[in-house]
Amino acid sequence: MHIAFAASECAPFAKSGGLADVVGALPQELAKLGHEISVYIPFYPRVRRFIEGAPHYAVRSLTIPFRYYNRFVGVIDGGKRDGVRYYFIDCPEIFDRPDLYGPHGGEYSDNAERFGLFCRAVIEAAKILGVPQVFHVHDWQAALIPVYLRTVYATDPVLRSAATVLTIHNAAYQGKFPPNTIEQLLFPWDLFTLDKVEHFNRFNFLKGGLVFSDLLTTVSRKYAEEIQTPEFGEQLDGVLHRRAADLHGILNGVDYSRWNPAADTNLVACYTPRNPIGKRACRADLLRLFGLDQLPENTPVIGIVSRLVAQKGFDIVAQISEQIAERNLAVIVLGTGNSYFENFFRGWAFRHPDNVAARIRYDEGIAHKVEAGADLFLMPSRYEPCGLNQIYSLKYGTVPIVRATGGLDDTIEEWNAQKATGTGFKFAGCEPKDLLAAIDRALAAFHSPKEWPRLMRNGMERDYGWVNSAREYQAIYKEAARRRG
Repeated sequence: MHIAFAASECAPFAKSGGLADVVGALPQELAKLGHEISVYIPFYPRVRRFIEGAPHYAVRSLTIPFRYYNRFVGVIDGGKRDGVRYYFIDCPEIFDRPDLYGPHGGEYSDNAERFGLFCRAVIEAAKILGVPQVFHVHDWQAALIPVYLRTVYATDPVLRSAATVLTIHNAAYQGKFPPNTIEQLLFPWDLFTLDKVEHFNRFNFLKGGLVFSDLLTTVSRKYAEEIQTPEFGEQLDGVLHRRAADLHGILNGVDYSRWNPAADTNLVACYTPRNPIGKRACRADLLRLFGLDQLPENTPVIGIVSRLVAQKGFDIVAQISEQIAERNLAVIVLGTGNSYFENFFRGWAFRHPDNVAARIRYDEGIAHKVEAGADLFLMPSRYEPCGLNQIYSLKYGTVPIVRATGGLDDTIEEWNAQKATGTGFKFAGCEPKDLLAAIDRALAAFHSPKEWPRLMRNGMERDYGWVNSAREYQAIYKEAARRRG
């Protein structure tokens, strides 16, 4: 099959989160299964460093109409990597900016135009470069592709049989814009109704994709259930519940070519489940890097690598931060996000310089060092569609402590000392005492010479690569194409 991916980011070209990792890894796994795969993303300035010499245009100029003007778009051929063909949608006046979506985590005021243009440009480019059997679109930034195909392009004979699959990576991000976005993007006004793209008197990109896509997926089985409820559905639970038969939870895989302690070039020493001795050197290296090199060997280190935002549950951590710091442990934090949480972690480290250290930035190489050097990894998320860091942690023998939600619940099994089964520690509620109890259970296991090596090995031997997930997507594509066939 020919499958075209459309997304706002893709590793290694442009990344702000887990979406980029999925769009970077899944196409390559599908190509190994024999499929023809194309990936379309915008041509941001940061993508330019992956282009050798002058850009080669697969399509020199496409005309994308708006209400009072046209924009002219080029399609750059990014070449073929690991069996996947990459195309970059080039429109400098709207994509040649320092940030993907807006400065300091905010939004550009013309994001509706930016990603409306992106969606329509992908369709127009595909008509020239090859119409796929399935468009696999990701999150709100690409969610108008199914809407355009079933409305503006509904009578185009070239596109009529192209199926669509929409993946929801995080239902909280929806692309909500004023009603007149309908006119700006040249949709008919009869789309602006409760059963189509209107949502609380806003034009909602994601809702449009949910309504018009042939099939829907999200990034874990548990999250597929959760987003059909008012608590997690972000006011789209009704739409998702109505489409429950078409909604499938497929767990994200991870790229073990990049995240594997046996061959990770970011580490001072590599190690495996059968020979884990190198993890000691990684721990010592991490403690030196964060200025905690005097920490005793029998003091467990809890690592955090995250966006520092309320979704990640750090308000729960803040409520018991002093109780955590009083225990015989250390905490190492790497990440950026909301200024409130950035300042909380700075203040926590200032008050407890001997056992709490924070770097308020993101660095991919240091993230690998935290995964390898920490003993435990904390993810107390209020919701987590899939999560990748807990899966990386398993591979690195770093035992996760997680809230039982979304992909965290799907991927982490509670440790059972009697049976020697399980891979980590979970807590169900949002009460600080629940998190503290999970931390205490983890500390007890850490100090057990019998339990800890087995617990580490259990996690390291789990396989969450892309092979099985890619086969599940393959079945989804075939079903979507059958329905259009």
